[in-house]
Amino acid sequence: MTGSKELYAQSKELTPGGVSSPVRAFAPYPLFIESARGCRIKDADGSEYVDLCMAYGPLISGHAHPEVMDAVRDQLSKGTVYGAPSELELALIRRIHECVPSAEMVRLAVSGTEATMHAVRLARGYTGKDGIVKMNGGFHGAHDSVLVSAGSGSAGGVPSSAGVLADTAKHTFTAEYNDIESLSVLLDSRGVIACVIMEPVMGNVGVVPPEPGYLRDVRRVTEEHGVVLIFDEVITGFRLSAGGAQGLYGVTPDMTTMAKIVGGGFPAGAFAGKREIMENVAPRGKVYAAGTFAGNPVSAAAGLAQIDLMTRDDNYRKLNIRTGALAKAFGDMMADADVDGCVNYAGSMLSVFFGIPRATCGREAMMADRSMFDRLFRSMLKKGVYLPPSALEVDFLSLAHDDASLRKAEEAFGASMRDVKG
Repeated sequence: MTGSKELYAQSKELTPGGVSSPVRAFAPYPLFIESARGCRIKDADGSEYVDLCMAYGPLISGHAHPEVMDAVRDQLSKGTVYGAPSELELALIRRIHECVPSAEMVRLAVSGTEATMHAVRLARGYTGKDGIVKMNGGFHGAHDSVLVSAGSGSAGGVPSSAGVLADTAKHTFTAEYNDIESLSVLLDSRGVIACVIMEPVMGNVGVVPPEPGYLRDVRRVTEEHGVVLIFDEVITGFRLSAGGAQGLYGVTPDMTTMAKIVGGGFPAGAFAGKREIMENVAPRGKVYAAGTFAGNPVSAAAGLAQIDLMTRDDNYRKLNIRTGALAKAFGDMMADADVDGCVNYAGSMLSVFFGIPRATCGREAMMADRSMFDRLFRSMLKKGVYLPPSALEVDFLSLAHDDASLRKAEEAFGASMRDVKG
């Protein structure tokens, strides 16, 4: 058997950094995964882990859930991609329309990056304005307009990546999350803003939930200025509730982007919104959005099966309660061990921040002690629990996380506190 170390040595010769996405890398080498089922993954060396990364969010039902796999196998027997509309594609569009409050019309895409790229372009085409506003630390995919003050996986700064033109970045303005005054001042001073794109719950500087009333204030201020409000629900869509964060918090944006869960473990994305905005998309309108694999029937089959599963048996409520209990346990163990920090959670997402008393915005979250988190990551890994390697990512729970797996996670976390303190 070829282990992770050897596979990484081979991979470094063929792909930059040896990985296909920066957040997967960690020293001395990342784990190469051989298989996954439920809430557990097995690496190329034969070691098994309780998975709290869960592929960064799409697997709310768990790895290889039987109902999702059955739906995929059924579709595979009928073909993989058509380059034409299908009934499954329409069924997924209809499900999003029925569940997500803002989704009067829906267009499918292939990824979260594509969905947010199309949404920003559409907002600009609809309003005739060039400027966009994002939140400090918010991440909206790897396209040029939003690689400004991004979170996990970005270089930081303005722009956040080499190769992003200053002439592109100059159209992107940054406000602070949970600070309505910073957004109000920005919109008052700039008359060129087409849209505000924001995660309703931040998820790329760790989990940062909205303060009470904040999202309603954002909705009010954007309406007053005639600015399109886009909720980036790539992570939170069908994660916090069937209606996403907007359903949970009762605030309806003009547009919404989604990915991850709507593909059920396969590549998928979507952007949706008011009919008067969405009808500007080609071929009906003049804003171009296209993709060979958009609306792929295999992804649609998987996404539909996973959403069907989550909307049965009070599964959202049960999963959210389990996540809250795990977050409390982590916080209690930190306090008992006299480790400074805090634990944030929303729905079935949670994050541990070390060295800071609170994380209510991107600026605060990015002040967390990353060396302490790195020690936690390595200690948990030795104890058989796989976390996202980055301090600014999110732990995700799924229906597959049973009592035994959560007990193992708690025991590993408590035993890791001595290592975290150094």
